[in-house]
Amino acid sequence: MGITLAQAQAAIQAAHQKSLAMGVKMNIAIVDAGANLVAFARMDDAWLGSLDISIKKAKTARFFDMPTGAIGGLSQPGGPLYNIEHSNGGLITFPGGLPIKDGSGMVIGAIGVSGSTVEDDHAVAEAGAQAVKG
Repeated sequence: MGITLAQAQAAIQAAHQKSLAMGVKMNIAIVDAGANLVAFARMDDAWLGSLDISIKKAKTARFFDMPTGAIGGLSQPGGPLYNIEHSNGGLITFPGGLPIKDGSGMVIGAIGVSGSTVEDDHAVAEAGAQAVKG
């Protein structure tokens, strides 16, 4: 079963709270098991360009059921996934996208976060993903 709206909203809320605690303005996207957008939040004054990036990070994490940063490591020149970011209508291969798993470890969706450094994006995404898993 895919992520429910209530779970997606819990992930958005946890990611939003983490963003506030870190003092960053983020775009936060949640997709379901089919990589369809379920929930989205754009914090006041978050970068407009990061809106699309956050959605693509969530989709990328779900398409491959791995963190987007891990895909980035595989997509470098000479890597086994070199140029993969050009597939599927455009992927994002840097940190900030994570699969969301339920309590049993089944992937039910993904979160994508963009609006700060990739380290901050990843930390906020992690907070959102943990809110559902927990």
